[in-house]
Amino acid sequence: MVMEKKTRRTLLLGAGVVSLLAVLSAQLSGAGIARRLDARAEAAIAQAGGGGLVRAQFITSNGQASRHPVLLGGAQLGDSTRARIARAVARVPGVGAVRWSDSGMLTEAEAQALHPLHCEEQVDALLRNRTIRFEEGSARIDMASLPLVDEVAEALRPCLGSIISITGHTDLSGSEPGNLTLSRARAGAVRDALVARGIPADGLRARGLGSREPAEGLEPADPANRRIEFAVIATEPLAPTPVDTPGPR
Repeated sequence: MVMEKKTRRTLLLGAGVVSLLAVLSAQLSGAGIARRLDARAEAAIAQAGGGGLVRAQFITSNGQASRHPVLLGGAQLGDSTRARIARAVARVPGVGAVRWSDSGMLTEAEAQALHPLHCEEQVDALLRNRTIRFEEGSARIDMASLPLVDEVAEALRPCLGSIISITGHTDLSGSEPGNLTLSRARAGAVRDALVARGIPADGLRARGLGSREPAEGLEPADPANRRIEFAVIATEPLAPTPVDTPGPR
């Protein structure tokens, strides 16, 4: 009788240990972690203004749990709201890289390595010996300059969160009212090209100065004054978190 009671207690204790291990295993498994992150991300999304509109998916396409969520929905939200939501999710403890389902991702290493102001220096270096060219008398970007526009867009990504000024200039040929109109149209064309490459429109400011400000060391009539210049006129540094930025939709 005593042995039977001991055996029963041993079996019950063993069953309890197995149950506890099962619970702990579920808590520590990828699926358990994903569920906890999902709940925390849902709260962060709601606080950032995306409640009921955006969902963070912590399961990959092959059904595996992941710390690197994909943000779904939010197509009707503005770029600044989408960026705020992505940053909020990235701040959830345990979350890795974050990306929207319809855009690219800025990794933690990129955010840490590049201060927002550095992109202005990079763009200046790109344009030191090359120029974004346009078809003659037109605001249409020359096809040969499109690869340079691609490079400029990549160099500007670390500046996202800042206000980026795009200024068009002309030489002295033609009337000044015409030069102003053309320089503004060309700056606008570059802005549109950058937006098409994933740079949020709300951070870009395009303006044209005509021939008022020739490049240093050049005569006003020199054709080399036909140029586009970029400047970071206000900065809101990105937090060093693996947050993506809204892409074109």
